[in-house]
Amino acid sequence: MRELIGECGSCGKPIYCKDGFFDGDQIDGKLLCNECSDNRDTGSN
Repeated sequence: MRELIGECGSCGKPIYCKDGFFDGDQIDGKLLCNECSDNRDTGSN
């Protein structure tokens, strides 16, 4: 099951809860998709 919980605060991509697991990251109160979160962690754009 997949439930929309919001949009990425960086790129606007939809973020879902999949089978009870949050499929993204929350940093400084903002939701981020996994790709933007990974780019933030590595310093890439």
